[in-house]
Amino acid sequence: MEAVAKSKFVRQSARKVKKTLDQIRGRDVETALNLLHFAPQKASVVIEKTIHSAVSNFLQSEETASTATEDLFVKKAFVDEGPTVRKFRPASMGRASRIRRRSSHLTVVVAEKD
Repeated sequence: MEAVAKSKFVRQSARKVKKTLDQIRGRDVETALNLLHFAPQKASVVIEKTIHSAVSNFLQSEETASTATEDLFVKKAFVDEGPTVRKFRPASMGRASRIRRRSSHLTVVVAEKD
């Protein structure tokens, strides 16, 4: 049995979020949450909340209500690009330079250890 949690429109680029996700993929939930809690990256806060949501979703279903959180691990964790907001900043000599504010969609799947 597995449970999914998604965070959409995270105000950080998918490239930066992916670096943090690669560290927790495949680990058990307790270890992943400890790593994220003490990680200096901005993305770790959002990923930590998403994992908590996935664990809650897992425990909410009737078939898995008796499962302990120690028996869970991060089965899948991936990030997709969200919409990009484009702005223009005035530059020298009458030009304009583009600023891209990227966002991302985060998906975490939590499952039981066999």
